[in-house]
Parts: sequence; C-alpha cells; structure tokens
Amino acid sequence: MTASAASFDIPEEDRLRADLYDFIAALLSAPPPKSLLDKCAALTGDTTELGQGITALSRVSKVATPKSVEAEFNALFIGLGRGEVLPYASYYMTGFLNEKPLAVLRADMARQRITRAENVFEPEDNIASLCEMMAGMILGRFGAQVDLQQQKDFFNRHIGPWAEHLFSDLEGAKNSVFYATVGAIGRAFMGIEREAFRMTAGRTA
Repeated sequence: MTASAASFDIPEEDRLRADLYDFIAALLSAPPPKSLLDKCAALTGDTTELGQGITALSRVSKVATPKSVEAEFNALFIGLGRGEVLPYASYYMTGFLNEKPLAVLRADMARQRITRAENVFEPEDNIASLCEMMAGMILGRFGAQVDLQQQKDFFNRHIGPWAEHLFSDLEGAKNSVFYATVGAIGRAFMGIEREAFRMTAGRTA
C-alpha cells in the first residue's frame, strides 16, 4: 500500500499494535530475508497466548534458513496452480476470489485515501495488505489519523470475520512449520483486537 508521511501523537499501546500488524504483514507478504529471520530469532515472549506464539517463532527462526522458509512460503501460498492456503478475504467470506468483499474493501480504501502500490499485483484483500492497512490507519500513514471507531469498522468489515480462521488454517497446514508459529501469533492477536474493539466502542483515538 502506498502511504504519505505523517506524524501524530500516538499512544504507545497503539504504536505497539501497529508494529505487530506491520510485522505480520512483512512475514506474510514475501518470504523473510535473513535479516528478518534474525530479528525473529531474537524475540522473547511471555506466558500469554500471544507471547507463547512469539517464543515459538523465535525458536523456529533460530534453525530456519531463508531457503527453507521460501520453500514453505511457496508451498503454502503459491503451489502448483494454488497454494495450500488462500489468504484472501473474498475466499474465506464467499468461497471465491475477487468477490464482493474485495469491492467493498476497495470502496473503503478510496475513502481512506489508500492506494495499491504499483509493484503489487495481488488482490488488495490478502491478509498481508490488510494488516499493512491497519498499521497505516493507526499511525496516520495515509494522510490522516484514523480514530478507534473507524479502525473498528474497518477491522469488523474486512478482517474480523475471517482472519482468525485463516491463521488457524495456517497453524494446521501440512506444509507449515515456520508459518505455523506466524499463524499462532496472528490468531492470538486477532482475538486481542476483536475483544479490545468490543470494549472500546465509542472511544476515539
């Protein structure tokens, strides 16, 4: 997604949310290079479900190589004809690609002044792009800071109905080792976001 530079006074907890959205987007948009694998290996988690997922990612990253993770990425998301997992809102919400959820997303992107980067050719409703959009809205990358109610509306329309299911599928996919831990992190984080939005209805950023 293309973004304009902007600087806002953003609470630390929201910056951490944005960082995690960006982190998940980076891991799911392309096979991670060695520099990103090294960062994953250096992470430490805690006893929460999310923290346990981070600990597992760190452990797996210590023995993974860019080549092994690229092979896993290709098997999961590309495959021969199609990958084992199709990480698109339209597919999870309708059973088909490029359906109404994508059209609704594009309309919402236009309202938020979010445009697809010229070098990106995948449909915009893939999970990596949606996580990147959420991070951008939290941080005001698209020219204006987006309040919590708008973030909640976007999440509930485009991510909440299906992302936890996707991440669960990623955890259980037969070709998934490194990405099983990414799935655990994503599933836990989506649950946290869903519950937080439920509890903060009506608040603004």
